[in-house]
Amino acid sequence: MKRALVYGVLASFFFAFTFVFNRSMNLSGGDWMWSAALRFLFMLPMLALILRRGGRMQAVLQAVRRDPKNWLLWSTVGFGLFYAPLSWGSVYGESWFVAACWQVTIVAGVLLTPLFGQKIPLKNLGMSCIILLGVLLLQVRPGDKQGAEQTVAALLLILLAAFCYPLGNRKMMEHCPQELSTVQRVFGMTVCSLPFWLILSLLALLRSGLPPVGQVAQSGAVALFSGCVATILFFRATDLCRGDPRRLALIEATQSGEVVFTLLGGVLLLGDPLPGAAGLGGILLIVGGMVGSSLVSAKR
Repeated sequence: MKRALVYGVLASFFFAFTFVFNRSMNLSGGDWMWSAALRFLFMLPMLALILRRGGRMQAVLQAVRRDPKNWLLWSTVGFGLFYAPLSWGSVYGESWFVAACWQVTIVAGVLLTPLFGQKIPLKNLGMSCIILLGVLLLQVRPGDKQGAEQTVAALLLILLAAFCYPLGNRKMMEHCPQELSTVQRVFGMTVCSLPFWLILSLLALLRSGLPPVGQVAQSGAVALFSGCVATILFFRATDLCRGDPRRLALIEATQSGEVVFTLLGGVLLLGDPLPGAAGLGGILLIVGGMVGSSLVSAKR
């Protein structure tokens, strides 16, 4: 469990690069469709390079051929319907604002438990609600009517992403052969979500033309840090807790650390304004809820 916790916290650090770089690309005028699609288009050769030896790539492709329907469906849900709405939502606010909204995935992960034949871990759900309250406080932002409408749009998009990510991940854990490693599973999901990303790339090309060099470079960095390093760490952490809904809920709660890491990155690198008193209180609730989830799981 300790190793899974370390992997989860490290994943939250590398996932923070997603929000910081997406914000940076939006500020420079990059199309969010390219930001989303390029990440996974870059991930594919990176993961292929990791799996190039020992027939590991062929083992993944054979597993996909045996069950193409589930691989295509849940890879599109877990990667496509997660990252495209998240990238779109990043158009509407600071990097820490999007990272804060994204933390509803912690509650979503707990609420999805009955779909997998297990009871909702109520104590973990209580701690997740504390985290969610912190998320809501962090979103308190004075603004005009247009700003409020943009906030609602961002929330709806990120809410979709927050449910699709744990749903796709857990479904693929069910259908993925046990002999495949975490890296192999991520590679298979990247391959099977490729049709979604190619369609999105075509739409981006028709709407805004080819992406600028800066956006390509930053998308490559997101693919490496968030797409490969963070995703592999997080999926490995969830693999270690497979079958235990309470520990799985705790690992998903570690992703609340993204808010703190993103806040620091956005303020220091992009000049994002600091949240107000309510926002700072929200950060404390998020960290407190994360610690509380750890104590609840440790008791059991």
